[in-house]
Amino acid sequence: MSGVTEGSGGLPVAEAAQTRRAAVRLVRRDGRAFAAMLALNGLAAVAGLAAPWLLGRIVDEVKAGATVGVVDRLALAILVCAVVQLLLARYASYVGHRFGERTLARIREQFTERALAMPASVVERAGTGDLTTRGTTDVASVGTTLRDAGPDVAIASVQALFILAAVFVLDPLLGACGVIGLSGIWFASRWYLRRALKAYLEEGAASSALAEELAATTTGARTVQALRLEHRRLLACRRTVEESRRARTRTLALRSVLFPVVDVSYAIPVAAVLLVGGALMMRDPSAMTLGTVVASALYLRQLSEPLNTVLERLESLQSSGAAFARVEGMAAAPANAPAGGATVPEDDRLEVSGASYAYDGGPDVLHEVDLSVRPGERLAIVGPSGAGKTTLGRLLAGMDAPRTGSVTVGGVPVAALSQSLLRERVVLVTQEHHVFLGTVRDNLQIAAPAATDADLRAALAAVGADWFDELPDGLDTDLRHGPHRPDGARAQQLALARVVLADPHTLILDEATALLDPRTARHTERALAAVLEGRTVIAIAHRLQTAHDADRVAVMRDGRLTELGTHEELVAAGGAYASLWHSWHGDHAGPEPGGHAR
Repeated sequence: MSGVTEGSGGLPVAEAAQTRRAAVRLVRRDGRAFAAMLALNGLAAVAGLAAPWLLGRIVDEVKAGATVGVVDRLALAILVCAVVQLLLARYASYVGHRFGERTLARIREQFTERALAMPASVVERAGTGDLTTRGTTDVASVGTTLRDAGPDVAIASVQALFILAAVFVLDPLLGACGVIGLSGIWFASRWYLRRALKAYLEEGAASSALAEELAATTTGARTVQALRLEHRRLLACRRTVEESRRARTRTLALRSVLFPVVDVSYAIPVAAVLLVGGALMMRDPSAMTLGTVVASALYLRQLSEPLNTVLERLESLQSSGAAFARVEGMAAAPANAPAGGATVPEDDRLEVSGASYAYDGGPDVLHEVDLSVRPGERLAIVGPSGAGKTTLGRLLAGMDAPRTGSVTVGGVPVAALSQSLLRERVVLVTQEHHVFLGTVRDNLQIAAPAATDADLRAALAAVGADWFDELPDGLDTDLRHGPHRPDGARAQQLALARVVLADPHTLILDEATALLDPRTARHTERALAAVLEGRTVIAIAHRLQTAHDADRVAVMRDGRLTELGTHEELVAAGGAYASLWHSWHGDHAGPEPGGHAR
């Protein structure tokens, strides 16, 4: 797609033109506040111009022999103008902050909408680190610019332009001296700007990679310890930390060149005005007054304050510009099918025809799978680790589309369904679970906002969540922290209760009861089967008792569907399933077949 480049994790990054258009759209949505901010900044800048000019007048009046009363009146005028400037600047800042907060709220809402609109497969490939960094660090950087840096730069820029204009009004030659003296700042800024955006984008990408690496390591800490991978993970984390350090060092090096050049450049125009003005006064006192030279020097000295603000904020603007490009790049990310444009399936029959699939351009992990799932059927998918069970489940749930072949529900490709239709038709539940911030009621009503308290309690009872009766505040118990924060098993039961409330036509369970003890898992699976009577249930089984209770069993091996039939038929056939069943049934303590497979 034009206007975007590929960012870390595969998520796009908006290019400069797209970012500018997005910024203009945001300004237009609150155009009156933005115009008011600019107008107030302009008035504050005009009020700020009075003091140097009045001070020059005082010098000329004193030289001409003016009385103390004249000087006092001019000094009082300076004080009044300073107070007016302060009040106008404060109000301009207030208006600017309100504009920034409203705009930031729109950016946050837009980011959330875009993230929720992305297919689950895109989110998974992007990684939690990239999405989290964009949604927190990058959005916060944009917010800081809108709230602080943006208004400050607007005020400072207007002040700088007005000050330069005032010097030219006093004397064009002195104004030219000032502009020439400031040329060093212009060249240094141009040098900085040509390099800064790329450097800050690289810094943002490195931060995302670091967040992803740390998140993956901490989330899988137990697996890392069990497999003794501590040293390998430590080396990987050190590499990403080093890359992040190098990226930050590159942006620091740019600033270390810019700011010293700027500091030296401030003194040059003031010295130039004093030298040129003094020379003109000595040659022809009538051509240049002392007050004009003093006022011009004061204006140029005063120019350092707004320029300092602009240049100090330049680093924030470049950083937030790169952050905004990453945030706005979400607009180009793939989105789910729109609710109004998707074809409605004719029925709930799932058909897999010649489906092959490969992850990220790698070798196929599924090979021409053919499978028909009848509405209301309970199907178990079994096989050794790495057989392709989870991959098939993802295709059935519409999380991925097959590379070749098709996966349809009611004649419509599952991956092409809108989010609303997909939630009504197919729900995938894995052993990965999430407890949202809030109460038990908050966590359950996500699936069914209109559900009554009786519905919520019935859903918890259906999945065997007996621990609910022990909660002190029932459905209003806060699960965010403290002794009531659910462990893995309870969180999994909350996820299953949400499934009961969602009441989908087809439920895919990918080891969804793996964290429960065998007795609780069996009770939960049977309770779910009773509650979802008449619905299609596809269980990717790691306990073969689940396959025993199913209407049919599909056996996967090396990405292929090798056997399909009832439990009795497959046991009698004496094939791979029969071997699995006899091995499992003969020794319950032995390793369970299946496991985590892609």
